[in-house]
Amino acid sequence: MRIGSGYDIHRLIFDRKLILGGVTIPFEKGLIGHSDADVLIHAVIDAVLGACGEKDIGEQFPDSSSEYKNIFSIKLLEKTYKIIKEKNFKIVNIDATIFAEKPKLSSYKKEMEINIAKALNIDASAVNVKATTTERLGVIGKGDGIAAMCAALVENMA
Repeated sequence: MRIGSGYDIHRLIFDRKLILGGVTIPFEKGLIGHSDADVLIHAVIDAVLGACGEKDIGEQFPDSSSEYKNIFSIKLLEKTYKIIKEKNFKIVNIDATIFAEKPKLSSYKKEMEINIAKALNIDASAVNVKATTTERLGVIGKGDGIAAMCAALVENMA
């Protein structure tokens, strides 16, 4: 068994969709980035890649590539699954936390878990998504950004 961790943060701006865990969430702002800027999926990707000893998201899917411009991050997670499957790794579980002052995310967490599980070809019960605030502290607390962190446990089936 191997453990990996991932973290991502993006700035919130007006006139951009907010996508977290592959779910479009109604909100006045969205995250800015080369892709759809889904911090949750990006943290999951880095955690899974790290657990498998692979290069990080920036090396696998560089923001200098037009191929990934505005890509739906769930597609990157599906590509990540193919990378680790070729290396004979199986995901045991995913545990992730989103840090956002607004919007409230509790009603979207189950759908996020299902999206992640589907992309990684695992049961949704192996995925846990939590959300918390930073009690109005820092960039996140001021409403300027959203972050996510993730731990992934994998098993080498070789």
